[in-house]
Amino acid sequence: MRIVALAGGIGGARFLQGLRHAVPDADLTVVVNTGDDITMYGLRICPDLDTVMYTLGGGIDTERGWGRQDETFVVKEELGAYDVPTTWFGLGDRDLATHLVRRTMLDAGFPLSQVTTALCARWQPGATLLPMSDDRVETHVLVDVDGVRKAIHFQEWWVKHRAALPAHAIVAVGAETATPAPGVLEAIDAADVVLLPPSNPVVSIGTILQVKGIREALQDKRVVGLSPIIGGAPVRGMADACLDAIGVETTAEAVGRHYGSDVLDGWLVDSKDAGVTVPDVEVRAVPLLMTAVEATAAMARAALELAGV
Repeated sequence: MRIVALAGGIGGARFLQGLRHAVPDADLTVVVNTGDDITMYGLRICPDLDTVMYTLGGGIDTERGWGRQDETFVVKEELGAYDVPTTWFGLGDRDLATHLVRRTMLDAGFPLSQVTTALCARWQPGATLLPMSDDRVETHVLVDVDGVRKAIHFQEWWVKHRAALPAHAIVAVGAETATPAPGVLEAIDAADVVLLPPSNPVVSIGTILQVKGIREALQDKRVVGLSPIIGGAPVRGMADACLDAIGVETTAEAVGRHYGSDVLDGWLVDSKDAGVTVPDVEVRAVPLLMTAVEATAAMARAALELAGV
């Protein structure tokens, strides 16, 4: 079975862990959001790519859900001693090695897709990880800071401000001209099913769908999504703040309708949200809390059953 998943960070990575557990022999390709990427200290940091790679490769800090296990933060502490203003970003020492390798390869002229393949050679994630695009895309958020309306990088809004500043707009800068990374459209074309894990529908899945050709490539595929909203609240993170910014209610039904039947064939919601309807989309309700790998694997099996594969 050939499966393509479009994924963001923690929620997507944990779902993929369960999916791989459910169908270990499947040919799995993961198209990962790069709109969260940011350049700091001269390094190109790809939070979603790294979270998926570390999670599937067994190197993730399972309690935080991001960064390396057994991590230390000596460099971060030293940057703080120099009063560097960006120490709000939790750059760990082990994680730093990944960013140094990526920066070195990018400077040598390798595209992000080839860099990702090289990094995955160490971690052996059991899936092909592809950035959504080799082109630079960065998500910015329009907010009011000290009475001044300005655009700040998504990471500053999300990590430093914990999405507490009301967002007037969320814009994926560069997405309008970005093209899919090599292999992305080919993988979708060859897939038996495409899954949308319970990642952030605005700044993860939504950003991937903005890359030219990806949404169109899904038109003739069987696509099943899993709701990141349970009982009117995000399962994890501050997805409600992102949904507010684009005028979508924080409900499983509203998110399903936001994706719409031009993307979805099936929509999996939690049992608490049974009765949800999305026009021209088949909706089923099952437990969607990823409490353990086996529970997540059950979610994955339900998604594949809904897809009819």
